[in-house]
Amino acid sequence: MFLNSGSRAVRLSGLTVLVLAASVALAAPASAHVEVEAAGASALAENVTLNFSAETESDKAGITELEVILPEGIAPADVSYENGPKGWKFAATDRGYTVGGPAIATGEDAAYAVTVRQLPEAESLAFKTLQTYSDDRVDRWIELGEHADGGHGNSAPVLELEPAEPGAELVSPSPSPSPSSSPTAETTTAAPSTPAAGDEGEKEEKKNEDDGSSTGLIVALVVVVVALAAGGFWWFRRRGTSAS
Repeated sequence: MFLNSGSRAVRLSGLTVLVLAASVALAAPASAHVEVEAAGASALAENVTLNFSAETESDKAGITELEVILPEGIAPADVSYENGPKGWKFAATDRGYTVGGPAIATGEDAAYAVTVRQLPEAESLAFKTLQTYSDDRVDRWIELGEHADGGHGNSAPVLELEPAEPGAELVSPSPSPSPSSSPTAETTTAAPSTPAAGDEGEKEEKKNEDDGSSTGLIVALVVVVVALAAGGFWWFRRRGTSAS
């Protein structure tokens, strides 16, 4: 009788443990998440390649897009795409960037890499990520600090940085797109040209030279005409004298 009671107690204890374990497993947050890592990542390091891995949480749809909200100190223009799933493309946004394309096979994770022009001077960087599936489901890996341990455990991927190397300096920001060079009404309206003083002087001098040349030519013609007239008069007079 005592043995039966002991066996029953053991069975009840084992059942209790299983129930508690199942409860803990159901209550635990999902293990899927987004991770980021980079070899030799340190503050102010330049041209650093970041490798992201986004685990799937869906058994019904594939991942189609990952949107990343960049941390302070990294501008969208400072990020360039290296590689990712086949057919996926990179696009900058006003707060970060997106990588996406054809849906990845259901149950498979998404991995891609980008290069950052320079990491900011910080101890760690959080890359909040929105993970979209082909059925429009969105997993939000955006929680930071204390909030990352509670709720659904949707913590943002965080990259820990080593201290800056000796002599490392902050490089100049990436150049922003140049403003439009389209002409305005003021620039398109042709202003009356004002001749330079030198040009005006040259024109006046040339005009004087032309006037002088014309005057000289007229004088020469007058002289020739007078000479011819005088010659004709002399010839007629001599002829008249000869006839007499």
